[in-house]
Amino acid sequence: MIRWILTIFIGLIVFSAALPWLEKLGIGRLPGDIRFTLFGRKILLPFASTILLSLTVMAVARLV
Repeated sequence: MIRWILTIFIGLIVFSAALPWLEKLGIGRLPGDIRFTLFGRKILLPFASTILLSLTVMAVARLV
C-alpha cells in the first residue's frame, strides 16, 4: 500500500510540474476541468484531462 501512495504522490508532483507545459497543449482547459481561486491560490482539478491522459496511456500500452 505504501508503494501505491508513493506512486500517486510522485505522479501528482510530475503532473503539477508539467502543468504549465501541458496547458499550452490544451490539457487542463477541457470541459470538465474545474478551476477556482481559494484564499488567493488558483486550484485546478483536471478531471477530464486525467481521463483523457489515462485513456491515451492505456491505448499506447495495449499497442506495445
